[in-house]
Amino acid sequence: MIRTRRTFDPQAIKLVIFDLDGTLIDSRLDLVHSVNAALRHIGRPELPDDVIASYVGDGAPILIQRALGGEAVDEAIVRQGLQFFLSYYREHKLDHTTVYEGVKESLANVQLGSNGTRRKLAVLSNKPVVPSRAIVEALGLGPFFTQIYGGNSFATKKPDPEGARKLLEEAGVRPEEAAIVGDSHVDVETGQNAGLWTVGVSYGFAPHTLEANPPDVLVDTPQELAEVFA
Repeated sequence: MIRTRRTFDPQAIKLVIFDLDGTLIDSRLDLVHSVNAALRHIGRPELPDDVIASYVGDGAPILIQRALGGEAVDEAIVRQGLQFFLSYYREHKLDHTTVYEGVKESLANVQLGSNGTRRKLAVLSNKPVVPSRAIVEALGLGPFFTQIYGGNSFATKKPDPEGARKLLEEAGVRPEEAAIVGDSHVDVETGQNAGLWTVGVSYGFAPHTLEANPPDVLVDTPQELAEVFA
């Protein structure tokens, strides 16, 4: 079901920015396995899948910090865990990761508006840029996107608007002509900070985080994304 809090004209949208994990791809198991491998490596107990999934969205350093217990954890332990996590994930990032059903078809429809104009699509993730691009290419999503940026592409990560503003500049569009699509409050806040329209997806990792600060539009399936931009 599509729920609308604030209405925008889809024909006015020239750029759509997508989050990656929990929005385009289901990478949950590979992230969970990689975090637990890092925890085992430094002698910590493993965590349940749902707990780790709830930590995803703010980038690898914060993911590992949360898995280790939060801000009070010794920085050296966090660095050790992060280094192992990144190394392990680099090798196992595609073991179980898949594109959500209906995403490719929706991307094709979003890219080609109903009035025949072609929108620009981009990825802005807090995952490091190298695995982000490798996953997008390996899963056949590369042709849809003019640009893919990750959490280490800029000095700041989402929800800071730096990455979104760079994409606006590259595409030559105004903020009100762009929308961001994501599964968590991080993406909504990014859009708000950059002056974009916001579209949330409830099928991802962190739909509960969309409740306190709802997006302009909320969808339950990838197929409904195409309807929003039709």
